[in-house]
Amino acid sequence: MLGSALLSAFNGAIAKTLSTEMSALEIVFWRNLAGMTMILLALRHTPASLPGGAPALLLLRGILGFSAMILFFYTITTIPLGEAITLNKTSPLFVTLLAFFLMKERIGSWGFLALFLGFLGVILITKPGGVSMSGPHLMGLLGGFLAACAYATIKRLRHRYDARMIVLSFTAVGTVVPLLLFASTGHWTPPEALDFLVPDFRWPRDSKSWELLMLLALTATLSQWLLTKAYTRGRAGIVGVVSYGNIPFAIGFGVALGDPLPDLSGWTGIALIVGAGLLLKKE
Repeated sequence: MLGSALLSAFNGAIAKTLSTEMSALEIVFWRNLAGMTMILLALRHTPASLPGGAPALLLLRGILGFSAMILFFYTITTIPLGEAITLNKTSPLFVTLLAFFLMKERIGSWGFLALFLGFLGVILITKPGGVSMSGPHLMGLLGGFLAACAYATIKRLRHRYDARMIVLSFTAVGTVVPLLLFASTGHWTPPEALDFLVPDFRWPRDSKSWELLMLLALTATLSQWLLTKAYTRGRAGIVGVVSYGNIPFAIGFGVALGDPLPDLSGWTGIALIVGAGLLLKKE
């Protein structure tokens, strides 16, 4: 899990480096195209064996996963890397809320305390000196919520589809939807806050960009593989705690790329979100 956390943070650093030459949507497109290719090759080698039978839910998972991913990559390109990854780590808080409201799961005292501390941490990170949340921070928080929605669908899909099919659903959506958005550029004008969804498509300029894109796909795939291995071989509570290691890794990579260190309010917010995640493990 520690290896997965390190690679996850490194993956974000690669995306931030690439953002100087290409848009978040282009990064998501190339990352998903590579991922889809690898999954299709794996399925060709060893076909899926589970029965399926829920294509609409599988498509929904793909749409939610892609939406969470594009918002995550957008925040990486616009705010410090550590903050972007921390906001994405709010997804366990949203999973708890969704389970409470949609699945009627009970929340105990530790759970309510975790939700309070976690969202207080979000406030400290996103608007410590003002009264309004910045657009990129809001997008990062929305990305955490959509990631939680995507995770919630997996609970319904895991007995119907091979894990590779579930991953394929959002890599396929994450390849096709960007192509449609690239094709629509110039034909419609989105709200200003969503300008990042209709960039002009540009091929990577040089060999360095291609190398970084390949490294992005490789580290993302390896991170997911290590994460899966960690959860299948270790205790979920301990593994989940170690997963928060990607936040200090991300802060370190971000500073190396020129991000400022978080101020006192930022550090406090990060600590509260991590603490909330740990309390949810206790719950």
